[in-house]
Amino acid sequence: MAPLLILQALANGLIIGSIYALMACGLTLIFGVMNIINVAHGEFLMLAMYACYFLYALYGIDPYLSILIVFPLSFAFGILIFRVFIKPIFDNPDIEEPMMNQVLVTIGLSLVLENGMLGLFSADYRTINLKYAEVTYHLGKVSISLSQLIVFVCTVAVILALYWLLRSTDWGRFVRAVTENREAALLMGVNVPRIYLLSFGLGIGILGIAGPLLVPIYYTYPSIGVSFLLTAFVVVVLGGMGSFIGALVGGLIIGIVESLGATFMPGSMAPVLTFSVFILLLLFKPEGLFGVKAS
Repeated sequence: MAPLLILQALANGLIIGSIYALMACGLTLIFGVMNIINVAHGEFLMLAMYACYFLYALYGIDPYLSILIVFPLSFAFGILIFRVFIKPIFDNPDIEEPMMNQVLVTIGLSLVLENGMLGLFSADYRTINLKYAEVTYHLGKVSISLSQLIVFVCTVAVILALYWLLRSTDWGRFVRAVTENREAALLMGVNVPRIYLLSFGLGIGILGIAGPLLVPIYYTYPSIGVSFLLTAFVVVVLGGMGSFIGALVGGLIIGIVESLGATFMPGSMAPVLTFSVFILLLLFKPEGLFGVKAS
């Protein structure tokens, strides 16, 4: 029985780990380019899930197809948030510690968004039941539902596409230049404010993919973002700041460790295993799995 439980836990861990990785990609893009710790990242995910849910409940749009709507909406919302709340901090020369101000702004956004949705829609749990998504495939004695398989395939594909975008396009080269040295990039003619704007928008837009993928397998409620945010931060640090591949590998590791802990440890003790692995790894490789040591 134990080998079967381990295999099933590994399969479940890969699924949840891929979602952590996708969330971490948005975080690592925003932090890597602008040094912004986006505390409201979980609430942006929650908004994407609500958007997907209501598109299905009101108009019958399949959650997976709703990505075509929710992704551009999330991207546009990210650009709006950047212009209204983040850019003024960048542009104000009188602010001595802009990073602290940005953190406080995102904390405020987090509280406003979560409590606003709580006031509008209460704390009720909402779910979508897709008959076709309940189809189960068996790999030996390991069971994987179609919805889980879709989550894993889509998240890996999106992360690899982001990696290609960053490594093989002019925009990606501009982003890496800004990340490496903002002043040098400006001198070389890179439009840094535009890179900031699009990077923040894309970082939030990624959640417009993660949200619809989560809706068929998770409940939607105002505080769901909090349950993913802390682990996503762990994945960012574990994989290495600014690395999409590191986010993918780190997410899968944390997902597997979390699933094994939930299977073999009491419920309240399961997170201990996750954070123990995280702490031990950082003791020996503090820059993360794919991070670069500071010179």
